[in-house]
Amino acid sequence: MEREKLFNRNFLLVLAGNFLLFFAFFTILPILPIYMQQEYAATHTEIGVVLSLYTITALIIRPFAGFILDTLPRHPMQLLFYGLFTLTFCTYLIPGNMIIFAIIRAVHGLIFGFITVANSTVAIDVLAPSRRNEGIGYYGISNNIGMALGPTISFTVYNFFDSYNALFICAFIACLIGFILVTSVKMPQQHKKAKASMAERKPISLDRFFLLKGTHESITFMLLSFSYGILSTYLAVYARDEVGIDNSTGPFFMLMALGLISARISNGPHLRKDRVIQLITAGMIGLFIGYAMFIFLATPIAFYASAFVLGFSYGMICPSVQTMFINLAPSDRRSTANSTYLTSWDVGVGIGVVVGGAIADLHSYRAAYMVGVVLIAFALMQFIKVAAPYFIKNRLR
Repeated sequence: MEREKLFNRNFLLVLAGNFLLFFAFFTILPILPIYMQQEYAATHTEIGVVLSLYTITALIIRPFAGFILDTLPRHPMQLLFYGLFTLTFCTYLIPGNMIIFAIIRAVHGLIFGFITVANSTVAIDVLAPSRRNEGIGYYGISNNIGMALGPTISFTVYNFFDSYNALFICAFIACLIGFILVTSVKMPQQHKKAKASMAERKPISLDRFFLLKGTHESITFMLLSFSYGILSTYLAVYARDEVGIDNSTGPFFMLMALGLISARISNGPHLRKDRVIQLITAGMIGLFIGYAMFIFLATPIAFYASAFVLGFSYGMICPSVQTMFINLAPSDRRSTANSTYLTSWDVGVGIGVVVGGAIADLHSYRAAYMVGVVLIAFALMQFIKVAAPYFIKNRLR
């Protein structure tokens, strides 16, 4: 029997649109701590609080996004919020103060929280059913490539134009192209109509907004994403202060994305064979190795080598965890499952940004990363003892 096609036209369009959205996001993300220091004389704690607003507002909207996308037609909602996300980049050009900047970041995070749920759900909808586990892994590659190229372009554009506004304009143009691409996606017939009549037959409950069956997996994922919150936000400052490297963010994220992409490609067959528990366990062990290199071997070689190891480890973990959420949920709760997956990541990242900045103020960024490693140890124990056995017992497919 002939296998169903993985890379169909609609899936490729969603991949391209998602790549450009994350490219725009990561074009401005690594420069923001330095931007706030130079423009607003912000402290480490102030930077952490303001930048965490993006994650906090994304976290607030995600459960509602899952409910709305499981109720209304998904593609129109995707287009609406993709367009709003694109336009918000223009607001960074408005002169102001730290309060105005904080409001802009909060609004942008709210929109980001919705569009990422919509993008991932639409991607799963347009995938052939027999290729969904594998497709989830490849979908994540579009995030990873955006994550790699964004910081590289970020510092290149800034160094060339010596202007933060040039970065904001670059991000806007990239997002605008992505929006144009996703307007061409054609949804399968069963996903074109609103699901309001189906939703009306079910009472409103907490489980409509958060996949309660995925609670144990959520705890694991939050513990793992804490360290990533510190890593993605404070990397440039850490590299400058602790390792003695300037302009390190681009190469680091490029190598990290290379590890992420390598993991997602090489682990595709394992996802097809449903080896998600083994992949997650191995990925956590890889995080220990990567962060040990990053923290204790403060040399440029170890710094950049750790990027690939950490990327490969997260590349094993993330699509496997998302597959667990999808397989714990019925098909009409797919958006809620994706929302819960992303919300769990956001909670850990947001706490990591705030607590990491506070620890850096009290002690050092190295101490903040060490706290993250301790939480990874707790995550490994919780996953082996609780989350994995629960998934085996309660999975639907």
